[in-house]
Amino acid sequence: MKKWLLMTLGFVACFIGLATTFSPNQNVQAAKTYTIGTDVTYPPFEFANKENKYVGIDVDLMKAVAKEEGFKVNIKTMGFNAAVQAMEAGQIDGVIAGMMITPARQQKFDFSAPYYNSGVVMAVGKNSTIKNFSQLKGKRVALKTGTAAATFAISIKDKYGFKTVTFDDSNNMYEDVATGNSVACFDDQPVLQYAIQHGEKLKLATKPQTSGAYGFAVKKGANQELLAKFNAGYKKLKANGTYQKIVKKYVGSTSGIPKASVAVAATTKGTQSAKNPNVAGKTFNIGTDVTFPPFEFANNSNEYVGIDMDLMRAIAKNQGFKVQIKPLGFNAAVQALESGQIDGTIAGMSITDERKQKFDFSDPYFQSGVVMAVAKESSVKSLSQLKGKKVAVKTGTAGADYANSIKDKYGFKTVTFDDSNNMYQDVVTGNSVACFEDSPVMQYGIKQGTKLKIVTDPAEKGDYGFAVKKGVNQDLLAAFNAGLKNLKANGEYNKITSKYLGSKQNNAESAAKSNNADTEDRSFFGLIKQNKGALWSGFKETMWLTIVSIFFATVFGVIVGLLGVAPGKFGKGLSSTLIYIFRGMPLLVLALFIYTGIPSLTGSKIPAFIAGVVTLTLNEGAYTAAFVKGGIEAVDTGQMEAARSLGLPYGKSMRKVILPQGIKIMVPSFINQFIITLKDTSILSIIGLLELTQTGKIIIARNLEGFKVWTIIALIYLIVITLLTWLSNWVQRRMNA
Repeated sequence: MKKWLLMTLGFVACFIGLATTFSPNQNVQAAKTYTIGTDVTYPPFEFANKENKYVGIDVDLMKAVAKEEGFKVNIKTMGFNAAVQAMEAGQIDGVIAGMMITPARQQKFDFSAPYYNSGVVMAVGKNSTIKNFSQLKGKRVALKTGTAAATFAISIKDKYGFKTVTFDDSNNMYEDVATGNSVACFDDQPVLQYAIQHGEKLKLATKPQTSGAYGFAVKKGANQELLAKFNAGYKKLKANGTYQKIVKKYVGSTSGIPKASVAVAATTKGTQSAKNPNVAGKTFNIGTDVTFPPFEFANNSNEYVGIDMDLMRAIAKNQGFKVQIKPLGFNAAVQALESGQIDGTIAGMSITDERKQKFDFSDPYFQSGVVMAVAKESSVKSLSQLKGKKVAVKTGTAGADYANSIKDKYGFKTVTFDDSNNMYQDVVTGNSVACFEDSPVMQYGIKQGTKLKIVTDPAEKGDYGFAVKKGVNQDLLAAFNAGLKNLKANGEYNKITSKYLGSKQNNAESAAKSNNADTEDRSFFGLIKQNKGALWSGFKETMWLTIVSIFFATVFGVIVGLLGVAPGKFGKGLSSTLIYIFRGMPLLVLALFIYTGIPSLTGSKIPAFIAGVVTLTLNEGAYTAAFVKGGIEAVDTGQMEAARSLGLPYGKSMRKVILPQGIKIMVPSFINQFIITLKDTSILSIIGLLELTQTGKIIIARNLEGFKVWTIIALIYLIVITLLTWLSNWVQRRMNA
């Protein structure tokens, strides 16, 4: 009995052991899923294909590593800044977004082994003979706003004597070179390689000028298991050739793949010492941003003013030295400071541990952060009241990044705008309940008359400081600190900040509300007086475009209109076709086709003004042809028959009998077409023409007086149109007399 009992117990134990071994719920665990953030679009690293699926080197690599190492990934296309912030907040597990491994970023993130080496390169037209920077002297170079390539190009343009023109997107930049308007462009190496592979008529002319490596990142000290898996998977993919195939698929070359999988080591902290010579009587070159109101921006006289500018000049005066302000743009100023080309930088520059590795900072002179603003009469006071509502943000700002990072938590929706004025107006008019903006920028907007109020304390606070290169210009740094202390003590610092924000600032705090102190005349007449030069320049450009275009449009329209009433079928068919094509094509599309499309086919560039005149000539000429044709056809057919029966030939009958009657019918339409042409010039800003409407946009960007400025612009148009209408009526009366 015992023997059978023991055998039974042994059998049961073996069965349980086997069941445990092969049970999927015990030792075989489900694959873990990691949430990985990436950029919205940065080809060839991440972008949406024709099926609206995200692909690219980063996306394909991440998925291949996950498959190789037995885990799953949930790719979140958040935009670069939002992804980095989400990782810092622990909302996602990692970021892969063409992210450069830098000592600054290594303070907050742990990076994988580098998976791609990149650098800035110069590209030229396919048939260009330019091979180096020295050949750019006196020529124009195209750049994309805000890129590392643009920063690099600006840093060397004075040395090599070329001029730059900026574009908001890569396609227009490439087209400007392909059509010959610019001789070269600068861009990130893999991005240009991808563009060339996909048909851009360019070629690389230089080797990478700056070097850096991209890496996969996780939050410092977190997700080390994921980081190890990425490195292991990446190593295997390189060994078996899979990663090389991924890279070659998108850029046609594997030159960017690092030969060794060695992570970049973090730099150590250290402080160099330097002597402090007397600053009295010396002149220092100080770099700043191009425009960042209220800290630095050009006023009506095109002089750089703002909190940073006024503060720097006041400190220089207090300490007995001189400054030469260099508006280089933020990135260019930082690079110039690193290379020793300038002595210091003041540009609303946040003091961070990362930047302290390369720069020595002054005492903080301002504290900033993202705030929420609502309409003056709104009852919204907190983020929790935004649930189910619409919030306005400005594309590419810290305010937009912050709003997008918390919108799911608080349940609101966002709508984006390209400029602050439209974002503010969306809240003022009630379309959105709130907007997010950098604290001093929002204060400046309110100071300029925007009907909003700030209802939250600054989030993600940070101090601004004046910077010098590490260990260099310690005398200047000490003088800045001493001058800042004196200005705070004597009240001049508060006057400077109050001038731009309408509030008193104490000890670098910037959360106080604004008042109404403003020495500028913000009335309609005041704005006209302040901006009369810019308005006059824009008006002259508009009128010149209109007059030249209407002349050629009239000639073109009369010829095409007469063809439409000629006896031959060919002339009528040609007239109808031309009218159909150029009257039916949107003016914006036609302008871009002429300015960028035709030169890309012919190889010869068309100046912007000529392209604008041709655009208006064809479009307005088609309408002119239509009413010329209609005016002639409106004359009783018996008139022509009577003239021919008297023995007059067709041409003389048309000239002596039909046209004099038809012109009377056409005159109002001619004047009306002049008015339409005048208004249509506003569309030509798309090809770089600074006419009246575009001038208005530039003025509004400075003073945020959208309603008043657009009213002034509208009145200018209405006055001119009224004068033309009176002219039309006078001519019509004279002809009927």
